[in-house]
Amino acid sequence: MSPETLGTLGPIVVMVAIFYFLLYRPQKKQQSRRRAMLDSLKKGDQVITIGGIYGTIEEIGDKSLKLKIADGVVIEVVRSSVNANVTQQEAA
Repeated sequence: MSPETLGTLGPIVVMVAIFYFLLYRPQKKQQSRRRAMLDSLKKGDQVITIGGIYGTIEEIGDKSLKLKIADGVVIEVVRSSVNANVTQQEAA
């Protein structure tokens, strides 16, 4: 390779490295943490959905959860709609 080619490729390689470390890598870490949080859900945990509903997990299915949001009121939500596990946050 000639020095001119290396001079042209250098900035491109730097841009790819910046893209990886500033965008891709943090996003993968966040996805990994979210997946771990969803996998660790168990009956009795208090959670918040992405819609802002607080509830206690009554039943866990493969793709859905049943949340008790008040006495005698149980709703079924998609598992991925859980935004945070309040029980884990209080313990930490």
